[in-house]
Amino acid sequence: MSIDPPIAEIGGSLRILQVLEPSGGGSGRHFLDLCRGLKARGHHVEAVYSPVRAEDAFIRELKSLDLPAIHIVAMKRAPGWSDIAAFRALRGIIGNGGPFDIIHGHSSKAGALSRPHLPGRHIPRVYTPHAFRTMDPALGKAGRLIYGAIELILAGLFTDHLICVSDDEYAHARSLGIPECRLSVIVNGVAPLPLDMARTVRASFGIPAETFVFGFVGRLSHQKAPERLIEAFRNAAARLPDAQLIMVGSGEREREVRKAIAESGLQKRVRLTSAFTGSQAIPAFDALVMSSRYEAMSYVMLEAAAAGKPIISTDVGGASMAIERDRTGLIVPNDGDTGKLANAMVESADPDRHRAMTAAAQERMSDFSMEKMIDKTEAVYRRLAARA
Repeated sequence: MSIDPPIAEIGGSLRILQVLEPSGGGSGRHFLDLCRGLKARGHHVEAVYSPVRAEDAFIRELKSLDLPAIHIVAMKRAPGWSDIAAFRALRGIIGNGGPFDIIHGHSSKAGALSRPHLPGRHIPRVYTPHAFRTMDPALGKAGRLIYGAIELILAGLFTDHLICVSDDEYAHARSLGIPECRLSVIVNGVAPLPLDMARTVRASFGIPAETFVFGFVGRLSHQKAPERLIEAFRNAAARLPDAQLIMVGSGEREREVRKAIAESGLQKRVRLTSAFTGSQAIPAFDALVMSSRYEAMSYVMLEAAAAGKPIISTDVGGASMAIERDRTGLIVPNDGDTGKLANAMVESADPDRHRAMTAAAQERMSDFSMEKMIDKTEAVYRRLAARA
C-alpha cells in the first residue's frame, strides 16, 4: 500500500539536517542524492556522517556537493557507550548550527541518535530505516522482540514521520505497530545510468560482448549474502559453460568471499572488483542477481530496472516493486536454497527467455525517477515544517 504525502501549502527555503551512520550501499546513495537534489532546489542542507564505516568514494562525493556544512560524528553500528558521546555531538550540532526546520536520520543508529527531542522549539524528526533491523530473517525471535520494541518506542515518542522505501517495508512497519498516520512510502529514484560503460567494464576483464554475464553489486556483508551467489553460480556454471559473474563491492566479508571464489574452482569466471561503481558496472550485465537475506528497497535493483536489465532476486523487500514477476525478472524463495537461485539464473540465460525479459524490462526503464523521490520527500518536509 503506497501512501503519497500531501503537498504542503508553504514555500520557501528550508534548513535541513541530514544524518547518516553507514555510508555504503543504498543508504549512502540515497543520502547523497537527497542532499544534492534538495540543495539544487534552494534549500539549506547540512550533512552529518560517521567516519567509522565511511567509504572514501562517499566522502569525496559528499564534499563535492559543496554543502554549507558537513559535520563528522563518530557513530558505531553496534549499541555501546560511544553512543553517549555521539548523541552529545549531534545535540551540539543541532543546538548551535540551527535553527533547523527538519532533522532527517537515515539507518537505525543515526535514526536513534538524531530523533530524541531536546528542550526548546520543536524540530520535526524524519526517519528512513533503509531496512528495519527486524527484517533480517536470521535475527531470531528474541532479537526481533527487542529491536521491534525499540523501533516502536522511538516511532511513538520521537518520530514525526517515518519514510519507508517500499511497500514491503511499509507492511513491516505496520506489523511492528507503527501507526499508519506517521508513515509514507517514497520509492528511491535513480539518475540515468552511463550505458556506454558496458564495453569498458567488459574490456577490463577481457570478456567478449557475446558472453552472458551475471552481475552482483553490493556490500560484502551478511545482509547481501554473497556466499549464496557464489554457490548458486557454481551450480549454474556447469549448465552454462560460457557464463561469467562480475561481483562489484567490498566489505567486512571480502576475505571469506575471495576464499569461496578460490574454493569454487571458478576463479577465471568470477571477477570480484571495487574498481567500478554499481551504476558503471550494471550496463555490462546481462542480468542482475540479488542474493540478499533482507532488503527494504535496493538501489541496485532500481538501477538495473532503470537500465532495462532482467533481475533475479530472492524474495526480499522491494523485489515485487522493481520486478514484474516472471516478466522482467524472476523472484525465488528467500529460504537459503541456492539451487533455486541457480535454476533461475539458468532460466534467465536461455536466449529466448532472456530476450523476452529484456524487452519487458526496457519498457519499464522510465518508471523510477529521482525527481519524483525528491518531490515527495520535500512535500513531507514542508507539511511537517508548516505544522511545527
